[in-house]
Amino acid sequence: MEHTENHHNNEHGALTKKTIWATFWLLLAITVIDFAIYFMMPASGIRNFIFIGLGVVKSYFIVGIFMHMKYEVVRLSSMIILPMAFILALIAALLYEGDRWSIIKWIE
Repeated sequence: MEHTENHHNNEHGALTKKTIWATFWLLLAITVIDFAIYFMMPASGIRNFIFIGLGVVKSYFIVGIFMHMKYEVVRLSSMIILPMAFILALIAALLYEGDRWSIIKWIE
């Protein structure tokens, strides 16, 4: 019976010390790349998009591994990810539309 339970956990990707350390080293490497890009690349929109992309990758691993969302059922994960996608789309739309106010010429 004990062997079956361990086999069941390993099928679903049980969280082990090896997984935790591998995730730690991966996050450390991404953070070092973040710092290198910050100090070596001039400030630009491309640099900001790189930071956002690397931040999303790091947050995926933090939430997936350390907060155990990778091991949850799809419905629970979707209930968290879907509203977050809508919030990000709202922020993008607000930033896009907010820039329009500087373009509009007011008639006095």
